[in-house]
Amino acid sequence: MSRFRRSVAIDLGTASVLVFINNKGIVLNEPSVIAIDVLSDEILAVGSDAKKLIGRAGGNVSCILPMKEGVIADFKATERMLDYFLKKSLKKSIFKPDLLICVPARSTQVEKRAVIQAAENAGAHRTYLIEEPLAAGLGAGVDITDPKGSMVVDVGGGTSDIAVISMGQVIASRSVDAAGGSFDRLIKEFIRSRYGLLIGDSSAEAIKEAVDGKTSEDSIEVKGRNITNALPAKVFIPVTEIKDCLRGEIDKIVEGIKKVLEVTPPELASDIFDREIILTGGASLTIGLKERIEEKFQIRVRIAEDPQECVIKGTAKALNWIDSLDENRNEAIRNKQEESEAIEKLRRR
Repeated sequence: MSRFRRSVAIDLGTASVLVFINNKGIVLNEPSVIAIDVLSDEILAVGSDAKKLIGRAGGNVSCILPMKEGVIADFKATERMLDYFLKKSLKKSIFKPDLLICVPARSTQVEKRAVIQAAENAGAHRTYLIEEPLAAGLGAGVDITDPKGSMVVDVGGGTSDIAVISMGQVIASRSVDAAGGSFDRLIKEFIRSRYGLLIGDSSAEAIKEAVDGKTSEDSIEVKGRNITNALPAKVFIPVTEIKDCLRGEIDKIVEGIKKVLEVTPPELASDIFDREIILTGGASLTIGLKERIEEKFQIRVRIAEDPQECVIKGTAKALNWIDSLDENRNEAIRNKQEESEAIEKLRRR
């Protein structure tokens, strides 16, 4: 880029934050967590360091997840977390950066304004927004300007964004609350009720990731605290049981896809049948998800390459739009100035 001001792409997700800087690539990928001392209001840790404190910190330490279901749940914590990540990514910079941040397709104007305000308070010069399904499609290699329809299902940490894209626009979309976080909660509840074992959020997430790629005959070792005697214990759980316990939550995503297809124009729906449904997002690798969608709709399903990075890669590709927007804005300003000068000359005559 010819200009001095940095352009930065940010995937501000429920589970993690990814930052991309032009000519540098992805410079940051850390959990969306901030640890604060409730007595002094000081930041103790952010990102990976803060995530390690979840379930282990003392009573004066509050580990906050400022994003919920893809939108800001704690404005001040989001602002402080974003400020920390920007400083860590940009190091020392004279000029404030321009940010391009992705938001869920169904975000309200209030939610979008909250993201812009948090970014500006964290040190952004200007902030632009891009809808998450568009960014995910770009990152997965979809030509979003194609008049034919494409369906993208972005399964994130807090929500699953389902959208049909055509001609650079989201034609139909829906957000469902079945995603990585709800999968983790289901696994925790299942192990507690079935095996009498208490495990934490991090352990549930590790189990979800561990079953990926395993066969139905495999088992995984799970360690936790026995409910009966409160002593440490471990059990071996068949992969099939984990898959079965997630079925109900996966069906929420399936129902969401059905609802989107119901309001999609017939021509675009036929395009999707001829093509495929593209899964993006870190939780798209969840066991049973791809197979269940294929079974229900009889449409090919493809998990994008590096699904967790699809949104940030797509947002990074869209960074070029910032220069175009700036050029258009500068041209509009020049035209306005010329028009004012012409009016002033006529007035003087």
